[in-house]
Amino acid sequence: MLKAKWTRLLATFLATVIICQWLLPAAVANAKISSKFSPQVVVEKFTDGENLQRSHFLKQYAQQRVPSKKMLTYPPSRKSNQVDNYHGTVVADPYRWLENPDSAETRSWIEAQNQVTSAYLDQVPAKEKIRQRLTKLWNYERYSIPFKEGKSFGDNSTERYFYFKNDGLQNQSVLYTLKTLDSEPKVLLDPNKLSEDGTVALSGLSISNNGQLLAYSLSTSGSDWQEWKVRDIETGKDLPDHLKWIKFSDVSWTNDNQGFFYSRYDEPNNKTKLEDTNYYQKLYYHRLGTPQSEDILIYQRPDQKEWGFNGGVTEDGKYLIISIWLGTDSKNLVFYKDLTNPKSAVVELINKFEADYSFIERDDSVFYFRTNFNAPRGRVVAIDIEKPAKKNWQEIISQSAETLEGVSILNNQFIADYLKDARSQVKIFDLKGALVREIELPGIGSVDGFYGKRYDTETFYSFTSFTTPGTIYRYDMVTGKSEVFRQPKVDFNPENYETKQVFYQSKDGTKVPMFITHKKGIKLDGNNPTYLYGYGGFNASMTPSFSVSLLVWMEMGGIHAMPNIRGGGEYGEEWHEAGMKFKKQNVFDDFIAAAEWLIANGYTKSAKLAIAGGSNGGLLVGACMTQRPDLFGAALAAVGVMDMLRFHKFTIGWAWTSEYGSPDNPEEFKALYAYSPLHNIKPGTAYPATLITTADHDDRVVPAHSFKFAAAMQAAQAGDAPVLIRIETKAGHGAGKPTTKTIDELTDKWAFLVRTLDIKV
Repeated sequence: MLKAKWTRLLATFLATVIICQWLLPAAVANAKISSKFSPQVVVEKFTDGENLQRSHFLKQYAQQRVPSKKMLTYPPSRKSNQVDNYHGTVVADPYRWLENPDSAETRSWIEAQNQVTSAYLDQVPAKEKIRQRLTKLWNYERYSIPFKEGKSFGDNSTERYFYFKNDGLQNQSVLYTLKTLDSEPKVLLDPNKLSEDGTVALSGLSISNNGQLLAYSLSTSGSDWQEWKVRDIETGKDLPDHLKWIKFSDVSWTNDNQGFFYSRYDEPNNKTKLEDTNYYQKLYYHRLGTPQSEDILIYQRPDQKEWGFNGGVTEDGKYLIISIWLGTDSKNLVFYKDLTNPKSAVVELINKFEADYSFIERDDSVFYFRTNFNAPRGRVVAIDIEKPAKKNWQEIISQSAETLEGVSILNNQFIADYLKDARSQVKIFDLKGALVREIELPGIGSVDGFYGKRYDTETFYSFTSFTTPGTIYRYDMVTGKSEVFRQPKVDFNPENYETKQVFYQSKDGTKVPMFITHKKGIKLDGNNPTYLYGYGGFNASMTPSFSVSLLVWMEMGGIHAMPNIRGGGEYGEEWHEAGMKFKKQNVFDDFIAAAEWLIANGYTKSAKLAIAGGSNGGLLVGACMTQRPDLFGAALAAVGVMDMLRFHKFTIGWAWTSEYGSPDNPEEFKALYAYSPLHNIKPGTAYPATLITTADHDDRVVPAHSFKFAAAMQAAQAGDAPVLIRIETKAGHGAGKPTTKTIDELTDKWAFLVRTLDIKV
């Protein structure tokens, strides 16, 4: 395996935390998601004139109370005369000024909107009860999957284990290390000590081959920008190395432990770095003890501004595998460089964006890849770099009915992670592709892990389901036995809940699976409050996972439903492509059909049905509520992509054109304009109760999407249902959000549904 695997492990752990906390599937952090992407601390500084303007703007809201929905008054949102011509179609954009998150006018608007939202939610008598229950349930120990690094030399061994642990209510999880599994753990890095409010987060790590050095990255206030540092593991002290302007990059050490490879962008404009587009990523080598300005440029493509590079060193240290990505498309290129020859050139092994290729391991000149080339659900192939033509490729593990998510090598065997109807299935094969065994799992759920080196016989994995907190297992590759290593204790009885998987028909007849979880014994009388959550994009597979947030929802009598709609990766690349670009409407149709199925089968009714999603899932919510405002009682859109005509003009948004299409293309513009949530709001329409959530400096999906959507919705709303926006400060797209902020947001979310869906608590 490549040596960047621990960064991916951290990404998986952090994504799992995010999913468990507030069900935002980080389309861009989870190792099982193909997307490479899915803020700085804001210090408010106003001039005297700006203070006066803000004071006048906020005066009427400072003491506002909201006794009823009908009396709800929104802050004014100025309309400009901004219009744009898209291929002959004139489109108004009256709230363009909200694209500047730091202007005095926008800051005043944010503060006023938050005051109105807080006043509304403070009227919910059950709000404090919800907060207390969330806090109590949250307060349990959580562990990541342990991993091992270093060299074993008897008494002089540098081998050690690493894992993350959260005591319960810590804002950030702490990184520990220990020599043996039964020895006393030592704190290696505690992010909670890096900021008073927990908004500085550990966002990446990589351990040197000798187990003595830790390269780690920090992100501030949820920003995608990372700063990398190096720590001596034995002393706990940082070395002078400090690298900046890094995004969407792993770090991979060379075998001599003297440095590592990473990718970065040129230094941005400091004032606009959270909005400006990111182009021309470059691959570098950093040698310890030298300034970043002396880092060696390994590879760049001045002729390809959208190409990104991820360099990983093979386990034996002999090759650098360079994966080249283009936007969020799962198709990539693969180049390599011989590290045994300092003068070696970068060799183009796969030089067409036609499929996904994930490097697994090598035997001499034979490289193993997991790919979906001519196999949309995935297979394993062997490519001899001395005879790289496709006609010479050998198929090792053929495509099956299940979707092959990932492959690693342990005990000199392939461990293959499959999805069978969106639930995990793990199989072991020998190096010739013969099935050795299927690993028996505890039930229907999701598995992650099986990390390690090629000849390791010990590994670890986690298992979780909607009613099973993430449990860590130790697996013996020789005997095939699993034993519980860490099992969290949460204050609930899983026997009181049940999960079922149903299949329903979408608008065009496609069969779509959906998980439904709730308390046992509910009556199918159509009166159950129901939370329908979806994503549907970027090849992201939505699989069962435990969530304290959903547990509180179900304790209040709620039902949780999660359909595996098209656009995801549950059934391979064909399922993904059926929800891309011109076929994006399939995603919305699948979600709407899920809602109609729940109503038709007595689970709920429109007045009791809430839809929710984050990021691309926020787009899903925005599109569905504007297409079928009659179908839902409430809508919760988190950090959503709402303006489909300007998404590509900010930060990494250009990369999503491979998924959505580009407004600059006349035909793709028509498709985007047809469903763009912002542009399909119709004045005089009774929309469902809406809570939009974002962060003032999200530099993944910039907050302007949510700001403009909220302003337009408030102006258009004809019914009594509220349209509110909750704007978090000192936060970004979701990754690294402190526990305190997460509990605050979840409390507000459930309080909003308790009030708008009339739930008795």
